[in-house]
Amino acid sequence: MSELKVREFFDAFTQEVVAGGDAGEIVDRYYTPDIEQVVDGVTMDRERLIDHLRPVRKNLVAWEYDVHEEMRSGDRLAARFTVHAEMRRGRTISTEVYLFGEVAPDGRIRRTTQVTRDVSAR
Repeated sequence: MSELKVREFFDAFTQEVVAGGDAGEIVDRYYTPDIEQVVDGVTMDRERLIDHLRPVRKNLVAWEYDVHEEMRSGDRLAARFTVHAEMRRGRTISTEVYLFGEVAPDGRIRRTTQVTRDVSAR
């Protein structure tokens, strides 16, 4: 995973999350132990990220990542993408994400700051 590509990274991560297995081990394959992920002003460390996976596993049935823009310079990453998530009860949620992050030398994500907006069809 040393050359991180946004679609491949998040798609592989989501596949593993939905498939089950130990959430901590999955997070550790994709994120450094000191992960700090700030999404819309809410900070998640490793434990909060693991806790966040429980409802994802329970409710997500299908997904697609549309990457609109992606740039990488050294250990810095910026991307704009849309996540389309089909939920267990049939609703599809589409979320546009603006992500700025730091990638470790081994390809895992160390830090991200993300701003999101709901772009679901109404």
